Amino acid sequence: MPRAQRPSPDNKTPMRVPPNSVEAERSVLGSILLDAGSDSRVLDLCVENGITAESFVSTSHQLVFETVFEMSRAGTLVDPVTLCERLRALDRLESVGGAATIQALIDGTPTSAHAEYYIGILRQKHLLRKVITAARDAERRCFDEAISADIILGEVEQKFLGISDKNTSSNVSWPQAIGNTMAHIEKLFLQGSGAVSGLPTGFANLDKKLKGLRAGEMIVLAARPSMGKTSLAMNIAECVALGRDIYGRPMKGDHLRQHPVAVFSLEMSTESLAMRMLCGFAKVPGFQIDQGMNGSKRFHGQLAEAASALAKAPIYVDDAGGLDVMDMRARARRLKKRYKIELIIIDYLQLCNCREFAKQGRQIETSQISGQIKAMAKELNLPVIVLSQLSRAPEQRGDKTNRPKLSDLRDSGAIEQDADVALLLRRPCKAPGDPEAADTRLAIVDVAKHRNGPTGEVRMDFDDMLTRFGDRADSGNSDTADLSPNDDPLS
Repeated sequence: MPRAQRPSPDNKTPMRVPPNSVEAERSVLGSILLDAGSDSRVLDLCVENGITAESFVSTSHQLVFETVFEMSRAGTLVDPVTLCERLRALDRLESVGGAATIQALIDGTPTSAHAEYYIGILRQKHLLRKVITAARDAERRCFDEAISADIILGEVEQKFLGISDKNTSSNVSWPQAIGNTMAHIEKLFLQGSGAVSGLPTGFANLDKKLKGLRAGEMIVLAARPSMGKTSLAMNIAECVALGRDIYGRPMKGDHLRQHPVAVFSLEMSTESLAMRMLCGFAKVPGFQIDQGMNGSKRFHGQLAEAASALAKAPIYVDDAGGLDVMDMRARARRLKKRYKIELIIIDYLQLCNCREFAKQGRQIETSQISGQIKAMAKELNLPVIVLSQLSRAPEQRGDKTNRPKLSDLRDSGAIEQDADVALLLRRPCKAPGDPEAADTRLAIVDVAKHRNGPTGEVRMDFDDMLTRFGDRADSGNSDTADLSPNDDPLS
């Protein structure tokens, strides 16, 4: 067998220099100095485009920019003379090449009018270097066999997706944060009573208790099987995506604005979810479709009208079964990046996997899954509704009402700890011993945990044939919405 020929020294691939433009670096610094004495427009452009000292390859240019930035933040006038004095005081003047180098930056830049173009070149070169660094780090991590490929994939994807975000975002100062918060509070005051600070759910009674779904929060919706937790979650998804409440009215203070929703359906297929939502929206019982609807043209018209409305809803369903939680986080990042998702729904937590901890027992695995979902909500800065099963404890306690508790959350107590809001759904008609068992339409959502607000029960209506919830107008209940009979599609 012939030996493979070794490459000769003359054929070796030369070392490549990382992308950079020394000319653009000089022009940016020269534009800043030419802009001295005005409103520091060029330096503001640098800040807006995420230019930092690391954006420069030349060490001397890094020192000059860092010094200029510090002087600007301190309110000191920036010009060649003051800059040289500041560099001399910091013992940096000789490191950058002396006063002659500073003057050369100005002489080599004809005008600051093209500063935005120079900054664009500088930013692009910096981005390319960051991509190369991330790629090399990914390659190095791939040779570490002690780490799971799924974990590496999630980390690498997060790092790549975060490159552009870091270069276009700027830190909000404390005064700005206070100002933004006060503006938000004033907006709530203008909207009057009933205003919500988060994303409206579409249910007035629920919004009165929760004040909407807040960004960065993990909302757990738990129930025993066949209580309607998937139906409630999909009703909320419908309202959020259409910008209308459950009765088709514009959300208060939201002005029919649609909010993109991502649904991870680990139990049902996309077609099954679409069928359930379509029938509920059209107010057509699903079983009648299976029976052919007896050729009813009325039902067909209702379904066609509902399909036309729902087809415009920005809902994105991922029905891959048995998803690993790290894979789910990666998919959620892509959805947020591509579609600007504002709400995520996961149906349901016990069907998620975490391969890294699968061999350590279901309790530890569920704990890790719950923690990852909470981390995802904070990372993407949006509310995440995660459905969860309850254990059989409510049925075994001897309580005729089968009222669930937080401790009944199945598989792990970490779910209770990680959740910002915990909603326990029950239907009295499913418990024969409940005093309200005769009311087949009654559904009760117990807000058992609310990190930023009150707890308590919210009474709702549920139409089993349409799998559709609605607000309940019980007299004398301060937590109920002000509904007229004509508003209730379930009546």
